Order: sequence, then structure tokens, then C-alpha cells
Amino acid sequence: MDRLTKDALLAAYADGQRCFSLVNLTGVELFEVDLRQVDLQGSCLDDCYIPYGNLSLAKLTGASLIKAHLGNVNLYSADLAGAVLTEADLGRADLRGASLAGANLTGANLSGADLRGATLSGANLSGANLSGAKLEGADLTQASLSRCNLFRATGVDLDQSRCDRTTILPSGYNYGR
Repeated sequence: MDRLTKDALLAAYADGQRCFSLVNLTGVELFEVDLRQVDLQGSCLDDCYIPYGNLSLAKLTGASLIKAHLGNVNLYSADLAGAVLTEADLGRADLRGASLAGANLTGANLSGADLRGATLSGANLSGANLSGAKLEGADLTQASLSRCNLFRATGVDLDQSRCDRTTILPSGYNYGR
């Protein structure tokens, strides 16, 4: 996996390049960056700092974003299927229509995130914080929600998800289901 610097990434993107698959961007600071439709499939973005960035329609399939800082980032309709977002900060992120199918979001912060219409089927959300998240139309089929905090989350449909007694459920749900 080739190491890529912030300057090299932004220069190539400005020149029209969109494919940066399998690159190493560990720890890169990309504050308020605009990388719409960027292809970072299989890339390593562990510990990246990308708050307020625009990654709408990005391809991040299988990418590693462990402990990445993605607060208030725009990931509208992004493909994060199979991505590793362990302990990532996605607070107040726009994930409307995004695919997070099979993603590992263990311990991730998704408080206040907009996940309307997102696909989270088979995702591991164990220990994740989804308090105040918007989940109208989100697909949580077979998503693991053990130790997950859904306090004040809206539009939650847990019928096909995997909850247990450690799951903090939103109002209107009970543990005896």
C-alpha cells in the first residue's frame, strides 16, 4: 500500500483524478476538504482528521477508518460497505442513503448522525453511540446492536436487528420483544 500525502492527494484530485484505491493516508489531516466522488476503496485512513469534509458519493468499500475523526462530514450516498470504522467519530455526519452493509462500527460515535435511508444490514454496531441519530428508512437487518445506545434516536425499526438486554433502546421499544 503506497503512502500518499495530503498535498499529493489534493493536487491529483484537483487535476481530475478520482481513483486512489489501496493508498495509505494514515493520520492525514483533511479539514473541510471537498473530495466528492473520490474512490478510496481498500485504503487506510486510520486516525484521519476529516471533520466538515465533503465525501458525498465516495467509494470507501473495505476501507479502514479506525479512530478516524469524521464529525459533521458529508458522506451522502457514500459506499462504506465492509469498511472498518472501529471507534470512529461520525457525530452529526450526513450518511443519508449511504451503504454501511457489513461495516464494523464497534464503539463508533454516531450521535446526531443522519442515517435516513442508509443500509446497515449485517453491520456491527456493538457499543456504538447512536443517541439522537435519525434512522427513518434505515435498513438494520441482522445488524448487531449489543451495548448500542439508541437513546432519542428517531425512526428506528429494530424488527430484523440483533439487540440484547445491553442495548439502550429508544422510546417505544421494550426488552421483551
